Amino acid sequence: MGFKCGIVGLPNVGKSTLFNALTETSNAQAENYPFCTIDPNIGEVAIPDNRLKTLATISDSKSIIPTKMSFVDIAGLVKGASKGEGLGNKFLANIREMDAIAYVIRCFEDPDIVHVNGTINPVEDSEIVETELMLSDLESIESRISSIEKKARSGDREARELLPIITSVHELLSTGKPARLLKIPEAEKPKLKSLQLLTSKPVLYICNVSEEDATTGNKFSKLVQDIANKEDALSIIISAKIESEISQLNTEEKNEFLIALGLEQSGLEQVIQSGYKLLNLITYFTSGPEESRAWTIPKGSNAPRAAREIHTDFEKGFIRAEIVSYKDYVTLQGEKKSKEAGKMRVEGKDYIVEDGDVIYFRFNV
Repeated sequence: MGFKCGIVGLPNVGKSTLFNALTETSNAQAENYPFCTIDPNIGEVAIPDNRLKTLATISDSKSIIPTKMSFVDIAGLVKGASKGEGLGNKFLANIREMDAIAYVIRCFEDPDIVHVNGTINPVEDSEIVETELMLSDLESIESRISSIEKKARSGDREARELLPIITSVHELLSTGKPARLLKIPEAEKPKLKSLQLLTSKPVLYICNVSEEDATTGNKFSKLVQDIANKEDALSIIISAKIESEISQLNTEEKNEFLIALGLEQSGLEQVIQSGYKLLNLITYFTSGPEESRAWTIPKGSNAPRAAREIHTDFEKGFIRAEIVSYKDYVTLQGEKKSKEAGKMRVEGKDYIVEDGDVIYFRFNV
């Protein structure tokens, strides 16, 4: 499964530089002028998980297949994008396809890199991005609300169920608040998702700081942290410049470089962990002689839903799941000894998969 994360922000905030570093490619132009990214650049990265390597060693697997995350570098946003300014509608359409959005906010000063608005103001920058997305959502809602009201009056059940949600979203957006702040029961969230609103997506604020501020942040990143705290969002501190340097190193060199800088994690690891937290995702594993593989699923998924990630036939013909916890699998050195020790559990359709479960599915089609 993995997930898609759109990287957005104003021009010249370091979006494309960060994208290049995170995906370890040079596909995105990182030039010092607006709109250098004309089309969304897409890069897939393997999600690092040391547990997968351990399982592969124990199972003597021929191959290791990690789960993946897609980054999409989307053209720089400017004030008026919701009305077609800059790359306008094309930019907004690209965001609708994302699972989560990373707002890259410029939190560094550099006279050689021109800010599109003339001054470094992370609060104003984040407001411009958020406002343009809200205006687009508001226009989308207002174009549909009368039709849904009409259908609801005629007795259409789906419209009746959707009407209170779309009405509440309209009220929220009208007061200048994003749709993700709407408080609704978990069972109603798929209806909100069906509206495909830009501001209903989880948000990660990425504070792009200078190399000197990578460990502690600065006055600008603190302002962004305050915004995130108020908006049910997350924020992290990354130096795109440092990430560019890290992307050129091998694993051992990366670790040494991070330690030398006083950093515990790379930017990629921070983004992945934040993405999993925002989207409420977990990982389970399959492991054997042929391959050890990681699978990403929503937290709270039952066994058949987890099986679907491998193939829809696994869900349709689900019989049972044979499960060993990662800890037991490693301690007992594999499936056979785990089974002998009574640590392999046979679970049915109602079992809720836990992060780190090593699973073998039985199914019949």
